[in-house]
Amino acid sequence: MENLLGLMRVRIHRGINLAIRDVTTSDPYVVVRMGKQKLKTRVVKKNLNPEWNEELTLSITEPILPINLHVYDKDIFSLDDKMGDAEIDIHPFIDAVRKRYKNIPSGTIITKIKPSRQNCLSEESPIVWENDQVVQNVFIRLRNVERGEIELQLQWIDIPGSKGV
Repeated sequence: MENLLGLMRVRIHRGINLAIRDVTTSDPYVVVRMGKQKLKTRVVKKNLNPEWNEELTLSITEPILPINLHVYDKDIFSLDDKMGDAEIDIHPFIDAVRKRYKNIPSGTIITKIKPSRQNCLSEESPIVWENDQVVQNVFIRLRNVERGEIELQLQWIDIPGSKGV
């Protein structure tokens, strides 16, 4: 734990236009991985536009690793079907946290990350100072699938006594 920088809250809001993996629909859930950490949302039955609104918390350590998202369709009698994946580079977010902003108005945009071939963003993603915290709202386009996006939010949590950023 000596390399612990802090925690990152990942709010998985919803899926948008996810792929069909059963006859006419899917039973999606999201797996969030970072290094050896693995967290999952609940399954939303029969829904291609699920709303999870779940908060998952990751420990952030050195070296800083990307967040990997994997979306699956829950099956009872066979292996769960893959519904796409994505990777989030959190370096720009951590860089914003490291600047230790103080006394700036809530809602101030610190920086914007543009979609590119090097990331999975489906639209511009602002990193914002909101209620004395660094927050990033993200729309992720899923890879290795015919369609689908995930809307989520990243939020930094300082831990007293940790190494800090």
